[in-house]
Amino acid sequence: MKTFEYAPGRSVDLYGETGAPVVLLWHGMQTDSRAAVRPLAERVAEHGYAVLAADWNSHAADNGRSDLLTSARYAAEQPGAGDGLIVVGWSMGGAAAAGLTFGAVGYGVRIAHTVCLAGAFMAPDPISGDPLTPPSAAGARVPMTLVHGSADDVIPVTAGRDFAAEAGAAGWRVQYIELAADHANIVGARYDAAADRYEPADDAASLAVAAEVAGIVAKPPVR
Repeated sequence: MKTFEYAPGRSVDLYGETGAPVVLLWHGMQTDSRAAVRPLAERVAEHGYAVLAADWNSHAADNGRSDLLTSARYAAEQPGAGDGLIVVGWSMGGAAAAGLTFGAVGYGVRIAHTVCLAGAFMAPDPISGDPLTPPSAAGARVPMTLVHGSADDVIPVTAGRDFAAEAGAAGWRVQYIELAADHANIVGARYDAAADRYEPADDAASLAVAAEVAGIVAKPPVR
């Protein structure tokens, strides 16, 4: 793992080798918590990807818009991004990933596949600030995979199910997958109640879930 800056003072960790197909991975609402998604990033990289896990600040005045768009454009400039980014977002990062996908043309970012993990779709899009309502696909070619844990007690599974149905009705190519996972271990994280933070997990069960999710990210989307 190597750490770089995608903008002054804003960090991103690279897992895997430069030049491999690029996966951009966004953590959730917790500010600058790229370390929490390290187990998932490591396992996706094992499938032959260059994974960029970027910090972003949902509590900034712009709700993280600048961090999200700047990190996306940084990822898009990497050598392996020529065929488009795989954008993976967890929780609020999942909402941001969906928002980036819906507005990709306007944002100037090419996306090959979007994966939302336990997406907080009931919240406003952190990028636009608007309600996260799937627009008409109108010829958009970006497939989306929504993954939710059946034991998630933070974002209810109905959020993923309902959003998948809404996006599908709007013409988006959506695959919905439900796993035996909770809100944290879907990315290989654990919740530290004393610190009120998500941290990378090290137990076998959580890492097994992260490996399963990595396989979903690495698998070509349903066309």
